[in-house]
Amino acid sequence: MEAFLMELVLCLLLFFTRRTWAIDTLTQGQSIKDGETLVSAGGSFELGFFSPGNSKSRYVGIWYKKVSTGTVVWVANRENLVSDASGVLSINEKGILSIMNGTKGIVWSSNTSRNSAEEPIAQLLDSGNFVVKDRNDSDSENFLWQSFDHPCDTFLPGMKIGINFVTGSERHASSWKNTEDPAPGIYTYRVDSQGYPQVVVKKGADILFRAGSWNGLYLTGSPLPVNPLYSFELVLNENEVYYTYQVQNNSIHTRFLLNPSGLIQRTIWNERTNNWEVYATSQSDQCSIYAYCGSYATCSTNESPPCKCVEGFIHRSASPRDINSVDWSYGCSRRTPLACHGGDSFLRKTGLKLPDTSKTWANISIDLKECEKLCLKNCSCTAYANLDIREGGHGCLLWFGDLIDIIEFSEGGQDLYIRLATSDLNHIRSKGKLNEKLKAVIIAISVIIASGTTILALLLYVQKIMLRNTGEHGKEDLELPVFDFATIATATNNFSSNNILGQGGFGPVYKGTLIEGQEIAVKRLSKNSGQGLEEFKNEVTLISKLQHRNLVKLFGCCIRKDEKMLVYEYMPNKNQTRSKLLDWRIRMHIIDGIARG
Repeated sequence: MEAFLMELVLCLLLFFTRRTWAIDTLTQGQSIKDGETLVSAGGSFELGFFSPGNSKSRYVGIWYKKVSTGTVVWVANRENLVSDASGVLSINEKGILSIMNGTKGIVWSSNTSRNSAEEPIAQLLDSGNFVVKDRNDSDSENFLWQSFDHPCDTFLPGMKIGINFVTGSERHASSWKNTEDPAPGIYTYRVDSQGYPQVVVKKGADILFRAGSWNGLYLTGSPLPVNPLYSFELVLNENEVYYTYQVQNNSIHTRFLLNPSGLIQRTIWNERTNNWEVYATSQSDQCSIYAYCGSYATCSTNESPPCKCVEGFIHRSASPRDINSVDWSYGCSRRTPLACHGGDSFLRKTGLKLPDTSKTWANISIDLKECEKLCLKNCSCTAYANLDIREGGHGCLLWFGDLIDIIEFSEGGQDLYIRLATSDLNHIRSKGKLNEKLKAVIIAISVIIASGTTILALLLYVQKIMLRNTGEHGKEDLELPVFDFATIATATNNFSSNNILGQGGFGPVYKGTLIEGQEIAVKRLSKNSGQGLEEFKNEVTLISKLQHRNLVKLFGCCIRKDEKMLVYEYMPNKNQTRSKLLDWRIRMHIIDGIARG
C-alpha cells in the first residue's frame, strides 16, 4: 500500500510540474512539440510552432496572445524551416536552445558566449522577450541568451538596435522576404555608426531612408519632439551605441514593423476596431527618400517643386526650364568658392532635419561659439550645429564634405550653420534688408489690390458663367503631374516581370497600382530605343494636349537621370466575345475610317 501511495504522489508531482513549466518556462529535459505553446505570465505573448500565411512550412515564433492573435513578432528558425509538424523545441544542460525535425536533425540552435548557468531555463517574458537564464538570477545583464538580441521584422518596446564596439556584434531589424517567408529580406533597420551615429533603413548597402541623428531629445528626422505614446533614447559610449524606446502607457500595444517593401510603420492596436492601425509611416512622402534633392538643397513637402538650393548655391541642372530639372539627384553647387582662411562666414538655417552625419566629428563639451571657430580653422568643414539641444544647446557637431538629405520643416526642426563665402552671405543679407523695406510698400499696395481683386474676381466669375453658357470658354490649361521614381517602383512591385503588359521597340509597359488604389500603365523608355530627351518631351507635350474618349488618359511622367517613363490610365481588355459581333463588312468600314483619320 505504501509503495502504491508513493507512486501516486510521484505521478501527481510530475503532472503538476508539467502543468507549471507549460505556462511560460522551459527547463532542462523538457521540450515543446508542434501544437504546444508557452504563454508569458501576463498573457501578452505566446511561443510555439506556426505557419505564415498559406505556407505549410513550420517555424518557431512569438506572437501576440491578448490582442491580434497570430501577429508574429519574432521567428527563431527564419532560414531553416521544418517541413512538417514533427518539430520539437528543447533546452540542454548548457542552456542552448535547439529545434529538431522528425529525424532528430538540428534545424536551429541558439548560442551564447557566456558560461552556462547552474540551472538554465528558457522563459517567455511579458515584454515578448524569450530569454535563457539561471533560474535564480533575473538580472537582464546576466541573461545567457535573449531573442531581443536577434530582432526580426518587428521592433518592440525595450528592444535595442545598435552595435557593441567591444564584441563587434550588431543588432538590427530585417524585413521578411515576403508575407509567407520569414527569411531575412533585403531591407534592414539599423544604427549606422560611421561618423556620428544615425538611424537608417537600408536596401542592401544603400540607404533608403534616414531617421537622423540624436540631438538629446529626438532623432532630427522627427520635427516634433513631444510624443504622447513613446519615449525614445539613444545611448552612446565607448562600449556601445543603441537606439531604444518605451511606451508611456503599458495598456497601449504598439510595435514598429519593417515590412517586405522596406517601409517602417508604427502601429497601435485599436480595441474598438479589433485591428492594428498605422500611427505613422516613416517614408510617407518624397522628401523622406534619402538624398532626394541631392547635396546643398532642402526638401519641403509644402512647396512645389519640393526641392530648392540653399542660399548661396545654384542648381546643377543646365536649365531650370528643361524637363529634366525635375531630377534633383545632382543637387546644387556653390555660387562662389570658399576662401578658407579669413574669407568665409556662416548662414543660419532654422527648422531643419540635419544633414547626413556619416562624415562628421562630435564633441559634447564644446559650446557653439567654439564650434564655429573650429570649423573656420578647417578648410574641409562645411557646417556646424549643436550636438545636444537640451538646456539651450551644447556640444559641437562638425560636417566635412557635401551636406546631403536636408528637410525643411514647417514646424520644429533644428538650427544648422552652413559655411559660405562672405560675399555670398553679404548678398543674402542685403536682399533681406531690401525685402524688409519692400514689406511696408507691399502692405499698402495689398490694401489697394484687395479691393480691386474682389471686383476682378466678380467680373471673372460672371464672364466664366457667360462663357460656360455659350460653350465658348477656352480649354483648361493642362498641368502634367510628375511622379517620383520611388512611387512608380513601389506601384509596379519594383518593375517586376510579372507586371509586364507588353514589349515594344520603345521598351516594356508595366501594370501598377498607386497607394490610393488607382491602376496605371507605365511605359518605361528603353535606353536602346533611340528616343532622346527631345523626342520624349515632344511625346509628353503632344499626348498631354490630346483629350478624347477613345484615347487612353496620360496621368503624368517620371524622369530620374537616364530613366524616362510615361504614366497612363490602365485600360483592361474588355470582353473578347464582343469581337464576334463584328462581321467583315463592319470591320472594313472601321479600317477605312481609321485610315482616313
